Amino acid sequence: MARIEVESEVQGNVWKVLVTAGDEVSSGDVLMIIESMKMEIPVEAPASGRVQTRKVTPEDAVEEDQLLVVLETG
Repeated sequence: MARIEVESEVQGNVWKVLVTAGDEVSSGDVLMIIESMKMEIPVEAPASGRVQTRKVTPEDAVEEDQLLVVLETG
């Protein structure tokens, strides 16, 4: 199995989390939404797989390139 690390593309606050460990996701599914500069930025799954771990919860502050979710594919 391959491991994919999904990182934040922006600095902001986690507004809403839509997945938890063990969830199956498809490529393009929204994993969470980050609020940055009053904009809602969706974080999408880059590939299909299973959520291995989720590293953030709602209202967490995140930095650019911070690890958000680890997916297992294959």
